[in-house]
Amino acid sequence: MTRLMPRSLQARMLLVSALATVLALVLAGAVMAGLLGRFVAEGLDRRLDAQLLVLASVVDGEGRVDRARLTQRVAAFGSDPGWQWQIKGPDGAIGAADIPAPPAGPLAPPAPPAPPAPPGPHPAEAKGANGGALHARTITLTTRRGAVTLTAAAPRAVIARPIEGALAPLLMALAGVAALLTGALLIQLRVALRPLRRLRDQVAAIRTGARDRVDDDQPAELAPLASELNALTGDNASALATARASAANLAHALKTPVAALAIELRDQPRLAATVARIDRTIRHHLARARAAAVNRRVATTLAPAVADIAAVVERLHDGPPLTIVRAIADDIAVAVDAQDLDELLGNLLDNAARHAASRIDVAARRDGRNVTVTIADDGPGIPAAARAQVLQPGTRLDERGDGHGFGLPIVAELAALYGGAIILAEKAPHGLLVTLTLPAA
Repeated sequence: MTRLMPRSLQARMLLVSALATVLALVLAGAVMAGLLGRFVAEGLDRRLDAQLLVLASVVDGEGRVDRARLTQRVAAFGSDPGWQWQIKGPDGAIGAADIPAPPAGPLAPPAPPAPPAPPGPHPAEAKGANGGALHARTITLTTRRGAVTLTAAAPRAVIARPIEGALAPLLMALAGVAALLTGALLIQLRVALRPLRRLRDQVAAIRTGARDRVDDDQPAELAPLASELNALTGDNASALATARASAANLAHALKTPVAALAIELRDQPRLAATVARIDRTIRHHLARARAAAVNRRVATTLAPAVADIAAVVERLHDGPPLTIVRAIADDIAVAVDAQDLDELLGNLLDNAARHAASRIDVAARRDGRNVTVTIADDGPGIPAAARAQVLQPGTRLDERGDGHGFGLPIVAELAALYGGAIILAEKAPHGLLVTLTLPAA
């Protein structure tokens, strides 16, 4: 039964309502057709009984029929097709000879004695000369020469015809009522399910970082669900913060000593290779830990973060005068934790500042579900053959300065954790163009 039901709640409610409406219409049609048939049959019985009274008035106590009076009075019966009457007594039958004619067939077993018929006309069924069913009424008169049976009959179509004529407009009216009820149900479903759609949008907003909880003001049926969602979101945030703090503490505790050891041992290739292997192992496990702890539900506005880091880089830059030009709209936000975004932008701007001649251009634009950040400097750039190499930890092409060769690899790893990427390219006429893609908030 479950497999037959649609997966949509709205479709299920519509299906149940449609079945109930069809059943109600069929039941209403059957009941109304029965009542109408009963009403028509009663009217027909009254007319046939009136004809029986007329026929009885021409039969005397000896069972003889006054044919002159009969001819005069049956003229008032009219000439409706299929209507018949019969007087059957000691002198034979007068009128239609084929009513009431029992249907042909095998002989039935002996029936128990029938109870005596009540006085007055009673119903009888028969078939006419053309095989059509007749609705008949009959009465038996007791005379001194024997019983006289009077029968008046009409085609059963007299009953069916008005029913059929009335059912067509009746069914059309019921169909109109059903259409009206269906329209009302659709409006009702749309209004009733609106809080559910709003709750779905709020849960989606939590996932993208636009909000951190759903509204507490929910309909009574959804209030417990909203409460559980908010509790779940809170527990998840607490666990996430704890995991991030642990990963950050471990990274901070290990990165600096390992980097310092790599610098000290760079003139000893064998030991340097061992340190590099230790560094890669540590970074691998830290990356896995951070991947589980990355908070993708946050929304960090990009422009203020770039402005703050650019100000720090310009202030700490000890080379020639450096200008950082920013072209970032105020409404661009990324689904990246603020600390992680600072680390991403800090490494990229620090790397650009160490190689730029005088200018760095930072721009950002939103491309659908992503935000693309470009950082271009006017330095010497990186040869195409070495661009993949500089994304490896501990690799430095320029030994000037105090860099450790971990800046760009950290950016690549961190961007990948958030589902982003970093691409290095040439900036014409010279310089490095870094394209950083991050998920939009």
